[in-house]
Amino acid sequence: MRFYAALALAACLAPAAAIFEDDAYHIDFHYALLGRPKHEATFFQKPYAGSKASLLYSISHNQTIGAINPKDGALVWRQHFSAEPHIEGHLRAGSEQDTVISAVGDRIAAWSASDGRLVWETSAPGAVVEDLEILEQEDGMTINEAKDAVVLLSGASQGVKRLDGKTGQAKWTFEDTSGDAPFQVSTSPTTIYYLSIHSPMLGGSKLKVTSLSPVTGKKIDQYTLSSDAEITARSHILFAGANTAAPLLAWTDRANKVLKVNIIGTKSVASFSTPADVVVEKIVLHAPNHVNSLPHFLVEYQTAVGHFAEVYHVDLKKITVSKAYSLPELRGKGTFATSTSDANVYFTRITEDEVIVYSSVSHGVLGRWTLKHSLATAGAYPVHGVSEVVVKSGVATAVRSAVFYSNGQWVLHRNDELAWSRPEFLSGSVSAVWAGLAEEEALAQALEEESHRNLVSAYVHRLQRHIHDLRYAPAWLQSIPTRVLGSVFGKSKEAAIDEIKLDTFGFHKLVVVATNEGRLAALDVGSRGKILWNVDLHQFAPDATFSNPSLKSHRGYIEVRDPSFKGSILVNSTTGSRASAANSKANSSGVPDAQKLISFTIVDGAVQGFLEGQPSSEPVWSFSAAPGERIVAYTARPLQDPVASIGNVLGDRRVLYKYLNPNLVLVTAVIDSAHTASVYLLDSASGQLLHTMSHSDIDTSRPIPSTISENWFSYSLTTAATIGASSRGYQLVVSDLYESPLPDDRGPLGTTSNSSTVLPSSSTGDVIKPYVLSQSYQIPAEVSHMTVTQTRQGITSRELLVTVPSLRSIIGIPRQVIDPRRPVGRDPNAQEKEEGLARYSPLIQWDPKWHLTHKYEVIGVKDVITSESGIESTSLVFAYGLDIFGTRVAPSFAFDILGKGFNKISMLITVAALFVGVIFVAPLVRRKQINSLWTIP
Repeated sequence: MRFYAALALAACLAPAAAIFEDDAYHIDFHYALLGRPKHEATFFQKPYAGSKASLLYSISHNQTIGAINPKDGALVWRQHFSAEPHIEGHLRAGSEQDTVISAVGDRIAAWSASDGRLVWETSAPGAVVEDLEILEQEDGMTINEAKDAVVLLSGASQGVKRLDGKTGQAKWTFEDTSGDAPFQVSTSPTTIYYLSIHSPMLGGSKLKVTSLSPVTGKKIDQYTLSSDAEITARSHILFAGANTAAPLLAWTDRANKVLKVNIIGTKSVASFSTPADVVVEKIVLHAPNHVNSLPHFLVEYQTAVGHFAEVYHVDLKKITVSKAYSLPELRGKGTFATSTSDANVYFTRITEDEVIVYSSVSHGVLGRWTLKHSLATAGAYPVHGVSEVVVKSGVATAVRSAVFYSNGQWVLHRNDELAWSRPEFLSGSVSAVWAGLAEEEALAQALEEESHRNLVSAYVHRLQRHIHDLRYAPAWLQSIPTRVLGSVFGKSKEAAIDEIKLDTFGFHKLVVVATNEGRLAALDVGSRGKILWNVDLHQFAPDATFSNPSLKSHRGYIEVRDPSFKGSILVNSTTGSRASAANSKANSSGVPDAQKLISFTIVDGAVQGFLEGQPSSEPVWSFSAAPGERIVAYTARPLQDPVASIGNVLGDRRVLYKYLNPNLVLVTAVIDSAHTASVYLLDSASGQLLHTMSHSDIDTSRPIPSTISENWFSYSLTTAATIGASSRGYQLVVSDLYESPLPDDRGPLGTTSNSSTVLPSSSTGDVIKPYVLSQSYQIPAEVSHMTVTQTRQGITSRELLVTVPSLRSIIGIPRQVIDPRRPVGRDPNAQEKEEGLARYSPLIQWDPKWHLTHKYEVIGVKDVITSESGIESTSLVFAYGLDIFGTRVAPSFAFDILGKGFNKISMLITVAALFVGVIFVAPLVRRKQINSLWTIP
């Protein structure tokens, strides 16, 4: 008892803590991600004219624009757009320009190519940008002049617009009232081509080409290509080239038997038969995107077992397309990338184990490199890529290729070396859980099994287990010197499963993340988020889509569920392989019963509680909000939420007893028309209402995050802007729950020997409601998510972790700052000061020391989860969404672990010196004692 009291006293000595300077960038990690890059919007480009080096630009499928340093893969800058998932983004850059232009939804913007600052922005209300191109050449244009952009719009204002490259203002607009579906816009040195799809009533689709004057936007010509027999879907259109000397339009039939190519601006269509001896699964056309390049292009054919390609040349004088040469079929998956140098065009072939460079003129190999770090061993293959080639005297002396692989890794190969790798698949993280290793859980299961046996049987079982473990003794003995040296001189940043097993302090903990594209990965938060394994869930359920998988951690395995399939998938947390049903059944017996009690869901506007694990369609209870209210969210108290003390010790040594109910659920409901929000506190065991609070003048379109921990809950609101006010306000509400408002009083159940939360009426006639003490605070910015730190025994003071999107930061607010018991309108008295209470202030400013992310800019956070470590003072924090961030915090300082600056070498030298000193001094002391016995007094 004295030990816990000492720990509690130490926890209160430092109510707030920051990340120390020597811990920043060491105990935390940050994956600043873009997402899965779009192939047609990824390119190398010099940030400004005269630059000696290029940057790698891309826009991802989640509408994030960014620039990557090709040297080390570091993010130079990025801009994120919160658009609908089905909206496609576009990114283009003009040659020798210092800006890049993007289009997402109805927003078109120009950004500084070097640092990402906004140059200009415009929008097209009610419309969606279907395509974006740069007008590269025009009479009278100087080299350094800002090049205009051409955008294709659909929706309310369907048509083509030309935007000024300096200001973004529209120079002219071509409106299309035909009702055809806009597809793409293409440019040549003299003409702008508007491509649309005309769908007649008899089926099929025809390609319509409208020629526009780049100066006035007036229609010059319009014609329709005979393509209705082949095109039955937009996916059959392979390519619609832009900004090339010979803009091309290519499509294929449904069976991929015929390839048709049209030089945009002409009505002739060239037909080519695909190889008849193989079954072509997919056709991809690669062409240069520079107006000065040779009019050559490559057609890639992908089969079930390999891939090959054919190169075609365009004769601009004869207006013909002809096949130049073929590239042989190679086994395995691969892709091609196109690059230009002056007018020359080069094709880079990237396979699972090598990189090959060809010239578009002939089939001769200009350079070949065997990759030293192939990703094929992990089952990954190249999906698409872009490249830059250096050719001297007809020989490719260097090549660098940015390649996106099927396992979600975006890597750059510099010749045969792997320069860097970015785990872009993590940008779609939708669920994450803390996981235990299967080996550790198996030991815990064995110990639990022994505890239920008789003495003899348990002893025999343990003896057999120890004999079986002797096979690991040689490896354990060999690891002792490495572990000792690592403890003294520090460990490397590399981590493995073995390091997690041997982690004494519990910092190397496993977190498993699921993405919206069906990938499952395990990260070690103690080794700066190193990815230990990465698997594709489609190999376990090929027919599932995995749009929103949810995870649950059990003993040694992860349970994956998704609305796209019935049942669940069990994955071994150590290896990522599928767990056997027998092993999972054995391990699941150790899951706490609390996890099997009640699960919650929103059905028909009501929160319903179900007995988890029992196939019953009838809910245990159902809660509906007041008439007119719409339930938007609910939050339950964590299953693992240890409490060190059942009450708050006041300054006069009396105790204010906490209302500790493990079944608390906080339900949030709103009325949009009245701008009101209500919060309901429920008992999930019985569905009884414990407390309710209402707020007016609330912007119900904004998130209302909430969390529950121990005997308190918190939530945040955005107040609606009043008439005459242009800004919103942001509130943080915190409520404490106590058994009684009186100290040393246990409330109605204080003298009750037996009670029930499931049937509260049978105990005291009604549900026992807590005494609620609430306080609200004004905060500087909107909060999107919130959670609370966790420690092993709950002794350490808690922190409220809030995600602030406008600051791109995660902030840890000390519990003492938001304590509702802070005195209002007066200074605290001596007893309140002894408790650590300060005078109430309605405004909370973000202290710079509270920023857990410090200089990191964390964006797109979906949720933040916390977990205890192996020591009481420290809590682990993990945030996921677009970015991945992890750290560990010590709200009451690390009072139970030596600091990083502790000199272990000096300690060892001191101990050794004392040991040597004792050896030499001991005989002298013994001789003196003996001589003293013979001395005559």
